[in-house]
Amino acid sequence: MGTSQRDRWAEWILNRRHGGDLDERKAHLEELAPVRETILENAGIRGGETVLDVGTGDGLIAFGALERVGSQGMVIFSDISRDLLDVCRSRARNAGVEGRCEFVTASADDLAGIAAASVDVVTTRSVLIYVDDKRRAFEEFHRVLKPGGRFSIFEPINAYFPSSPNLFWNYDVTPVSHLAAKLRAVYERAHPPDSSPMMNFGERDLLEFAQLAGFEELQLDLNVEIVPGVWWGSWEAFLNAAGNPLAPTLAEAMAEVLTEQEAAEFEAYLRPLVDAQQGIKRVAVVYMQGKKRGREGEAD
Repeated sequence: MGTSQRDRWAEWILNRRHGGDLDERKAHLEELAPVRETILENAGIRGGETVLDVGTGDGLIAFGALERVGSQGMVIFSDISRDLLDVCRSRARNAGVEGRCEFVTASADDLAGIAAASVDVVTTRSVLIYVDDKRRAFEEFHRVLKPGGRFSIFEPINAYFPSSPNLFWNYDVTPVSHLAAKLRAVYERAHPPDSSPMMNFGERDLLEFAQLAGFEELQLDLNVEIVPGVWWGSWEAFLNAAGNPLAPTLAEAMAEVLTEQEAAEFEAYLRPLVDAQQGIKRVAVVYMQGKKRGREGEAD
């Protein structure tokens, strides 16, 4: 399938997320490896169980779950992108594990294709951040889980850090803040801070939604870092990457609102910072897990 034929979700995960740079993709996957392991470990997956990975993307969590459920287990790959499900199906076939996989087109807040009380574990990674009705998503997780079933999720909390006029994509842009403001407006049109599902929730909201859905034994770990950080290995990857499936690349945003002279000024200032890897790592993420009540008198 050519890139022009992919839906926006598949095109972002497979290309635009890392600016089409294979080295950046490799580095990104290395960063995600401990996230994947923490999600799977928190899920407490046992051999023979059925795991539903919601918003599976290219299968990062789902393929890890396959290793844990063993030959008698099953993993359901669920995503709104049929293109990504096709990618996962192809990879499963090539790995000889397709017989232990199911592929379901569904959104996190409408898992109608999954029967009630049919799975042992639900996992997600950076999925609810795109969902308008997060409470409904937790209700769906609860519905499809068997009594005693568990969920394990990971979500960025973008709203933890208010927008700063002197920061742009985690770089200090104070000397060119007037140009950064023009670019920031492009992204805020795509994701209004007060209404975008990426910005309008915090960790306490997730906890409340899980409780309202009926989950018990909840645990939430908020990890916050503000330290010097390396974000990109090259200017070209940085320029051609999009922060999420709904956002433009930096190159696209610059072309939209900056003149040639302004674009040259912005690049002249920012490119040396990117090349020197002088970014600021500002990250707030949540790991959360919970359990559906078991049947009365039933051992977990």
